[in-house]
Amino acid sequence: MSLGSFAASLSGLHANQQKLSVIGNNLANINTVAFKASNVAFADLVSQSIGGSGANPMQIGLGVSVGEINPIFSQGGIESTGVTTNVAIQGPGFFLLGDSANRTYSRAGNFSFNSEGALVSADGRIVQGYTATDPVTRQIVVTGQPSDIRIPPGVLRAPVATTQIGMTANLDANAVAGTKFNASVELYDSLGVPHVATTTFTKTAAGAWSYSVTVPGAEVTGGTAGTPFQIATGTLQFNSQGKLSQVNGGAVADVTIAGPAWANGSATVGFNWDLVDANGLGAITGYSATSATSSVNQNGTATGVAAGLVSIDQAGELIASFGVGETVVVGQLALATFNDPQGLVKSGTNLFAQSERSGSPSVGVAGTGSRGTLVGSALEQSNVDIAQEFTQMILAQRGYQANSKSITVSDELIQETLNLKR
Repeated sequence: MSLGSFAASLSGLHANQQKLSVIGNNLANINTVAFKASNVAFADLVSQSIGGSGANPMQIGLGVSVGEINPIFSQGGIESTGVTTNVAIQGPGFFLLGDSANRTYSRAGNFSFNSEGALVSADGRIVQGYTATDPVTRQIVVTGQPSDIRIPPGVLRAPVATTQIGMTANLDANAVAGTKFNASVELYDSLGVPHVATTTFTKTAAGAWSYSVTVPGAEVTGGTAGTPFQIATGTLQFNSQGKLSQVNGGAVADVTIAGPAWANGSATVGFNWDLVDANGLGAITGYSATSATSSVNQNGTATGVAAGLVSIDQAGELIASFGVGETVVVGQLALATFNDPQGLVKSGTNLFAQSERSGSPSVGVAGTGSRGTLVGSALEQSNVDIAQEFTQMILAQRGYQANSKSITVSDELIQETLNLKR
């Protein structure tokens, strides 16, 4: 008598045992942050041909094996935690952890800052992202390879010297010749020391004004205390509609101002006065209305001491408070996607490793490249479905019992066959 039934039933026992192990692991991690459940797919083993024709062969299967164990990357629930360094992914992206030589990926955003100011995962791996800042726009530069996100305790960042100033203002067209109007803007030198630059507008004729930009004389090398030190002068011309038509006798354009030599020894840094807005129109008008400044801006900052991390927004920007009522973006989280995320290898502690099947990661930031968005002060929960797992557990149990019964029956048949000889 063939022992094939024994082998087939034993393979069934083993396959269903593996399925029960996977189900048990899923249920054990039901409260694990961002855990992704796995499912099991069986595949039959090679069949034995016992005759028949070429058109209609007769074959007996030799059992079953575990064909695949795949993670299920469905979205887990989002739960608010109130912890500012926690972040959850809504979408298919993965966080990047560790340097390029030892990089892993994770969906778990239970991050915190270590003693050196690095943003780390629960097992101490440094979170990757972008921290370089454009000196003009003060926005995070998200090109190139991501690096460690570090916000050292104490000093948040070095001071940024002012290289750009701007104002939106109106100069009264009804003002008589000789009328003056002052507008001030605070700018920072390379040491982070603030200085007040005052622009004095003087009406010279219909539609014509002169301007003079000064700083306090006591703050400039060669200046005199109590006497304004002039760093720029010129003229503005407005047309019959009150629009800026000429700057310094030429076309409407920004004005480049040479920086003064500050008495405190900071570097001499020049700056641009933006007189043209994003639409190509003059930022200063000459309408028949009271002379007034509606807004001023500049791109410098003083030395800042972090008062605490405020939030992580949906783009993954880390926003820290610094000073009184002022916030600044100090970094941005990087996210990665894969062509075949089911090919990722589970490495434990909520980590995944790249494999040949998964393909190379596509790295960027949240909100781009179908990487999903982020939710700050929240964590993604496990996507384990209890009802589904219990159902699969019953099916695996029944499969195990059926194969056990098959072995018992096969044993009884062998015993009967042996008894025929006696």
